[in-house]
Amino acid sequence: MLEPLGLDEATFAVYHALLSHPDSTPDQIAALLNRSVAEVHELMDKLRTLELLVPTWTQPDGEHAVHPRVGLTGLAERRRTELNKMLGELREAEASADVVAEQYNELLTARSSGDVEVLKGRANASRRIEELALKSRETFWGFVPAHIDDTIKPAERSPDFDHLERGLRMRTIYLQSMTQSKYALDYAAKMHRLGGEVRATPTLPMRLLIFDREIAVMPMDPENPTAGALIQRSPGVVSLALALFDSYWARATELFAPEDRDDDAPLTPHEAEVLRLLAGGAKDEQVARLLGISLRTARRITANLSERLDAASRFELGVAAAKRGWV
Repeated sequence: MLEPLGLDEATFAVYHALLSHPDSTPDQIAALLNRSVAEVHELMDKLRTLELLVPTWTQPDGEHAVHPRVGLTGLAERRRTELNKMLGELREAEASADVVAEQYNELLTARSSGDVEVLKGRANASRRIEELALKSRETFWGFVPAHIDDTIKPAERSPDFDHLERGLRMRTIYLQSMTQSKYALDYAAKMHRLGGEVRATPTLPMRLLIFDREIAVMPMDPENPTAGALIQRSPGVVSLALALFDSYWARATELFAPEDRDDDAPLTPHEAEVLRLLAGGAKDEQVARLLGISLRTARRITANLSERLDAASRFELGVAAAKRGWV
């Protein structure tokens, strides 16, 4: 109970014994507590350090245990001061960590203009792409021109699943050759069941990722995937990337039928909260404000739920959700 003050059970036992038997010697305290004399001397030294055992004014060589109200209150105050100091040091360390992180980002990123980031090396590019994906609010489009074989098993939990579950709308175009891999096909099927849109095409020009229709990521050298990546924010370049993606998307083949989507899969936290608010009569604007998301995101989640439950109105959405026990 008093451990946060630095007073463990053994030390407190000696302190309590000294309070109860103020004239006892260390040998007597040891016999009373069934501990060795050496251990009692050690615990008494600890009480002196904690200022719970202090010299007696009237007896030059005497000591006494400080009254608990005085001693423990003072100990708590000193401990509070120490913790406040540590908390201040922690805040300073966090601020320093932010500075180091920013310096590291600057080290990784060489900016040739305000709209372009040049990331050298696959590892640096991967870390930055992960960060951009986590910061995405609405959409995540991608070309995946990888040739996948069954000798490489996918990760148990892909970040893509987390992105879908937090409400990110994803469209991914794979090479048709990926359908020859059981693992790749199972992965794409799970993406589809979670709400991701998946298509395939015979060829793809390069790796391309587009976040929120505002940021395009492409390789520095399409022939050398280890070279690094370019992150483009220029509206002109992003528009070209979107046009390229849309043209391939229009020609690509759907890998799964809409009815293959897992309509009985658990709702994401955002979807569940949106349904709860809608059932309570909240408008899209209120939903967006209460969840801290954009109005467009709130409307998109509602539209996705309506499509998933084949509901033509808010009323039908509520009825269908109630039938599944979602509200």
